[in-house]
Amino acid sequence: MKKRIITAACLAFLFVQQSKAQNDTINSSYKKNKLKIEEINFVSSYYTQDGDNSAVTGGIGTEKLTDFATNFEVILSKKDSKNNNHGLDINVGIDSYTSASSDNIDPSTVTSASYQDIRIYPSANYSFENVEKRYIVNAGVSFSAEFDYTSIGANLGYTKTSKDKNTEFSVKGMAFFDTWKVILPIEIRDNPTDTEANHLDSKPRTSYNLGLTLSQVINKNFQIALLTDIGYQEGLLATKFNRVYFEDTSVRSEKLPNTRFKIPVGIRANYFLTDRIVLRTFYRYYYDNWNINSHTISLEPSFKLTPFSSLSVPYRFYTQTGSKYFDAYKQHQLTDEYYTSDYDLSKFSSNMIGLGYHLTDSDKGIFNIKRIHSLELRYGYYTRNNGLSSHIITLALQFK
Repeated sequence: MKKRIITAACLAFLFVQQSKAQNDTINSSYKKNKLKIEEINFVSSYYTQDGDNSAVTGGIGTEKLTDFATNFEVILSKKDSKNNNHGLDINVGIDSYTSASSDNIDPSTVTSASYQDIRIYPSANYSFENVEKRYIVNAGVSFSAEFDYTSIGANLGYTKTSKDKNTEFSVKGMAFFDTWKVILPIEIRDNPTDTEANHLDSKPRTSYNLGLTLSQVINKNFQIALLTDIGYQEGLLATKFNRVYFEDTSVRSEKLPNTRFKIPVGIRANYFLTDRIVLRTFYRYYYDNWNINSHTISLEPSFKLTPFSSLSVPYRFYTQTGSKYFDAYKQHQLTDEYYTSDYDLSKFSSNMIGLGYHLTDSDKGIFNIKRIHSLELRYGYYTRNNGLSSHIITLALQFK
C-alpha cells in the first residue's frame, strides 16, 4: 500500500546517513564474556500527508493519511575465545495509521477495517565477525502483518574488509514471502472485472533482492560507496481495492503484470570540507520493466555546532517517468490489458527538505542521564508536483 511505501521512504531518507557500527578493542588475553547489551535504539516518528489523487477512488479524491511509527532495537554482543565478535540485533516496529482513502473501499461504512490499522514488524539478525581474517557473515529473519497482508522475510549477507581497512565489499540477499487478503471495491465484489482474484481470496507475492556495496576511503577527507539493490517480484502485484475508471465511465479493479524486475544503481560520497562541516551526497538511477526510469539526488550538509552537537539540512530531489500501465481518471481504454490510476506509478517529480539536530554526550549523558548516549530530532517536508505533500518529525534516542 502507498502509505507503507511513503513512510518507509521518508524514514530511510531521514536516517540513511546514521551509522551504527561500533569498533571493539581486541584484548591480548581472552576472558570469557557473556552476551551483553551493546546499545539500545528507540525511534519514533509522526507522519501526515494530503493530496487529491487517491488510487482507491480511481486517481481522484483525498489521500489524507496519518501514521505514528515506533521502533525499538536492542543490539547484543560478545567475544569468543579467538576474539571474534558475535552480535544479535533484535528489532520490533509498530505503525498505527488512519487513511481516509482506504475508507473509500466501501463508502457506505463510516469507518471500515482499512481506515485505521496497526502494522507490527519484528526482526532478528545475527552476525559473526572474524577479526583476524576481516570478514563478517550475517543472517536474519523478519515478520510483518496488518489487516490485509502478512510477510515473512529472510536475509543472508557477507562483508569483506581490506587489510588496510580502506576498502570494504558487502553482498546481501533478501527474500520476502507475502500473502495478500484480496479486498475488492464494494461495487464489484459480486461481479469481478477480471479472473485474477475474487473478494477475500488469499494470494501470494514473493520478492527477491540482491544488494551489492563497494566502499572506498579515498583519503582522510573523502569517502565513496557504489551500491545496487537488484529486485525481482512475482505474484499479485496489483492492489485490488484500487479502482480504475475507463473512458466509458465503467469501473474495474486495478490490474498489473504478475512480475516486476528492478535495477537501481547508486553512488554515495561523503566529504569533510572542514573540521566542522561534512557534506553527504547521494545519487541513484533506477529502472524497471514497467517502464519507470527515475533519478534521485540528495545533499546533506552537516555543521558541527559544539564538540557534542551538530545541525544538518537534508535535501532530496526525485523525478521519474510514468509506467506504461498508468493513466488518469477515465483515460484508460477498454482494450488495455493492464491498468492503474495509482499516481505512485505516474510521471512526477518531488522535493524533500528537512532539518536535523544531533546531540551526543558519552560522559554526562543527555539530560544528565548517563545511559542516554545520543539524541537526534529531525523534520522533513515532502512535496510532489501533482499536489501530494507530507510532513514527518522523528525522534531517535540511543542508550548505552
